[in-house]
Amino acid sequence: MTAPLITPDFEYCFELRVAVDDAFPIGGSTPEEGLHFAPITGGTFAGPRLAGRILPGGGDWWTGRGLTVRLDARYVIEAELGDGATAAVDVVNRGYWRTDEAGITRLEAGEELDERQLYYRTAFVFQTEHPALEWLTASQFIGYARPEPGHVVIRVFRVV
Repeated sequence: MTAPLITPDFEYCFELRVAVDDAFPIGGSTPEEGLHFAPITGGTFAGPRLAGRILPGGGDWWTGRGLTVRLDARYVIEAELGDGATAAVDVVNRGYWRTDEAGITRLEAGEELDERQLYYRTAFVFQTEHPALEWLTASQFIGYARPEPGHVVIRVFRVV
C-alpha cells in the first residue's frame, strides 16, 4: 500500500537583504565559469518571525558551469530578541541559481528578475546556542532569492 502524497506547507519567516561585494575568480578558465568568491559586507533582515542584521565577514563561494551556478554561502546574523538583547546565529546557505539565454540577456540589459523568473533556490542550516532561537535549529528552511544591485535578497521559509 502506498501512502498518499502530501503537499509541503511553508511558513514565511523573514527576508534577508545580504550586502555583497563583486565576486572575483578563484579558478576556472573564464570570468563566468569556475570557482568564485563574493564577500558579504553586511545587511539586514526582517519578517514576522525574526529581525536583525547580517554581520560583515562572511562570503559566498560559487561555481559556474554554463547557465547554472552552485552556491555555498556562510555568514553570521545577529537576531534581535527584544529589550536590546541580541543573539548570534551561524548561517550555512547552499543552493542553485540558473536561467536560460533569454534570462541572461535580460539581466545583462539591467532588468531585474524576480523569484518566479529566475531559479534561485537555497537551503539553510542555522546554528545557535540561544534557547529563544532553538526553532531555527530544529527545522528545515528554504530560500527564494533574487539579485538586486549590491545585494542578494532571500525570502526564508520554514518547511512545516
